Amino acid sequence: MAKFIYLYRGRVPDLTPEQAAARMAAFAAWMEGVGPALIDAGSPFGDRTAVRDDGAEVAAGELIGYTIVQADDLAQARALTEGLPLLSGSDGSCAVEIFELLEM
Repeated sequence: MAKFIYLYRGRVPDLTPEQAAARMAAFAAWMEGVGPALIDAGSPFGDRTAVRDDGAEVAAGELIGYTIVQADDLAQARALTEGLPLLSGSDGSCAVEIFELLEM
């Protein structure tokens, strides 16, 4: 089986404490559904910056967190996103980019 990283791209919504708790509960339910395919639940990203090869600071992208899963192939890794709360927003504010992590 291969490992895949989900990179969450979008904006961090302003949530009430109740909405944040509900979102975390939904994410926990999704993680439970993924089961043993979940390798690393990941983390949201905090402060950010980006640096070019000449040392210049540039605006960082809109990545807001990650998760790592294990799957047979990219299609199965994509299927594991079914029910992912970050994709169920009605405003379409979040996307998940999926990359296979290659051995070095």
